[in-house]
Amino acid sequence: MKPCLCGRGCACRAWWTRETVAVVTGANRGIGHALAARLAEQGLRVVLTARDEARGEAAAAALRATGGDVRFRRLDVADPASVAAFASWVRHDLGGIDILVNNAAVSFNEIDSNSVEHAETVLRTNFYGAKMLTEALLPLLRRSPSTSRILNISSQLGLLNKLKNPQLRRMLLDEAALTDRDIEGMVSRFLAQVGDGSWRGRGWPEVWTDYAVSKLALNAYSRLLAARLAGQGVSVNCFCPGFTRTDMTRGFGKRTAEEAGRVAAGLALLPPRDLPTGKFFKWRTPQLYSKL
Repeated sequence: MKPCLCGRGCACRAWWTRETVAVVTGANRGIGHALAARLAEQGLRVVLTARDEARGEAAAAALRATGGDVRFRRLDVADPASVAAFASWVRHDLGGIDILVNNAAVSFNEIDSNSVEHAETVLRTNFYGAKMLTEALLPLLRRSPSTSRILNISSQLGLLNKLKNPQLRRMLLDEAALTDRDIEGMVSRFLAQVGDGSWRGRGWPEVWTDYAVSKLALNAYSRLLAARLAGQGVSVNCFCPGFTRTDMTRGFGKRTAEEAGRVAAGLALLPPRDLPTGKFFKWRTPQLYSKL
């Protein structure tokens, strides 16, 4: 038996092969790059994406130099044309994928502030972009016997206990009735209140509000998607890396990007028998999205 390959300290065997394709968005630096490096190290074919072509290609070249099977493809998840072009490239050049990690994200808040000045940009990338890319690639997930995987890099800032608005909490907790339209309606309401300056005191998350709302919406969408794909060979989970030292946090944090990337890769590579769906992983601990 080989040493642990999934990052959990167990004695699992690899379920993947060198033909297994993993797409990691926003992977030219930080957690995304560390995650892509770990997947390549384990022998998967990795597609590393980034908005900046020069930086993305340099990041992929660095991983290829260590022996990894890594390809770069430019992708702006907030741009419908870019997403469509990427999906077309996957279809024609790769034939399909097995793992999608939605890592691309932006945050414009300073550590000690709660500005929502750039809320539209944050929501367009962190929620709408991840959703748009996921929907575009769903037909290309191979749905293999070992189960295709979608892992959304999220945040506990978007858990329901951060939301104080009782009406929105009831809506998000009613999993039988919740729809994509409900989630997008919540996001539109937030953006409208940001636009007219009335968002304060409306029960939105109090810390990094725009970023937290984007992750609140992403978590809810992930939960819906997991239910929709139940029994169809695709798992959908979220992972919160905690306060990690990256450019987004201006170098503040308790963990390194390499530590977070290793744990995220471990979750992406869980043995099929241990792979859940519809879970929110706070570091390695699975929780329900609706945990209060």
